[in-house]
Amino acid sequence: MSATRVFVARLAGCPVFDPAGDRVGKVRDVLVVYRKSDPPRVVGLIVEIPGKRRVFVSIGRVTSIGGGQIITTGLINLRRFEQRGGEVRVIAEMLGRKVAFNDGSGTATIEDVAIEERDPGEWEVDQLFVRRPKTSASPFAKGPSAYVTWREVRELTAAGEAQSAEQLIATYSELKPADLASTLLDLPPQRRQEVAVELPDDRLADVLEEMPEADQVDILAKLGDDRAADVLDHMSPDDAADLIAQLPEERGEHLLELMEPEEAEDVRFLLSYGPDTAGGLMTTEPIIVSADATVAEGLALIRRHDLPPALGAAVCVTLPPYEPPTGRFLGIVHFQRMLRYPPHERLGSLIDQGLEPVTADTSAAEVSRILASYDLVSVPVVDEKHRLVGVVTIDDVLDYLLPDDWRSHPEDEGEVTRRASARAQLATGSIPIAPGRRAGDGTR
Repeated sequence: MSATRVFVARLAGCPVFDPAGDRVGKVRDVLVVYRKSDPPRVVGLIVEIPGKRRVFVSIGRVTSIGGGQIITTGLINLRRFEQRGGEVRVIAEMLGRKVAFNDGSGTATIEDVAIEERDPGEWEVDQLFVRRPKTSASPFAKGPSAYVTWREVRELTAAGEAQSAEQLIATYSELKPADLASTLLDLPPQRRQEVAVELPDDRLADVLEEMPEADQVDILAKLGDDRAADVLDHMSPDDAADLIAQLPEERGEHLLELMEPEEAEDVRFLLSYGPDTAGGLMTTEPIIVSADATVAEGLALIRRHDLPPALGAAVCVTLPPYEPPTGRFLGIVHFQRMLRYPPHERLGSLIDQGLEPVTADTSAAEVSRILASYDLVSVPVVDEKHRLVGVVTIDDVLDYLLPDDWRSHPEDEGEVTRRASARAQLATGSIPIAPGRRAGDGTR
């Protein structure tokens, strides 16, 4: 096994392979246990395998760490990881902790942890990369950094002092919202809330959209009303509506009053529709253009990096005004068709004449059948005056139809059988509709 010193923060997201070169998953954390006089001992890795399930891989089953990858023996227990007493996750729990130098020279914050192999299959914490408090008043200044051994410092555990979450957030800055949401849900509740508080409003909004509704409500309940309203402002209107619908009526109304008027208006609009209708599932932020807009203009709009792929698959063409509810809906133009025409072509001449919009009171089951029958990723929604009020995307429908624990990987054949049954019900049109705005509400 390689005896190279490895910094744990750099292992986050590192691919894990079996001896045959097949990818097993990716590293999410390193697990250590503290010892009385020696540095903490590494006991294993927390690895995320397909299905977003986190499993434990004993350090003894790791044959190589280095070169941006980890090789294992291939023998991995697929039971879900559960943290035991005395075990500490380096990225989730150690990074950001304060330490004091034993020589009395001050304090510092742990920014990274180096582990090293002492004997075959035996790894331990070798060094800490720490940063002292800054000495300049400049907001851009940083304190001096240093490499220290475990024995040169001691951890500070002042009663009631919240552990800094800044370093954890920096370590996971490149994660996609769904992966960060999964990571947060795997943290102890107190640590999860600390990280949520430190996340920027837009980042926390993206993460909440990827969580089960019960966890969304739990995190939002611990935020102050002003902060909660700011986060809701950054969420897509349909997700914000789903979340507010789960809150006590009094607090939901109070948060709506604190939100930006324009954002609150969209959320109230969605809450006015039944949860099992197209109006209750749709988003009110599709791309809307005039019939005179060109292919070049349409392609520029769908290139926005913050636009969900399902919304970028087509543009809606309407008469003015161009904010829902719009003027009369004329039709949609699929992005693939735009690619076949010159940049100056008018979008009004490229409308898909074979696609009919649904009304806001169309059932979720009917919307599902339309999307499946015509291989669509979105379908426009109009009101009684044929004005565009939004679009239902495939992810809206899936979020509604999937079970509460859809983010968890099925762990037995019964779950697979149940999902096969659900697909059969979809094919026959007998889709069960769950109550609420959406159906979506490890040991070693």
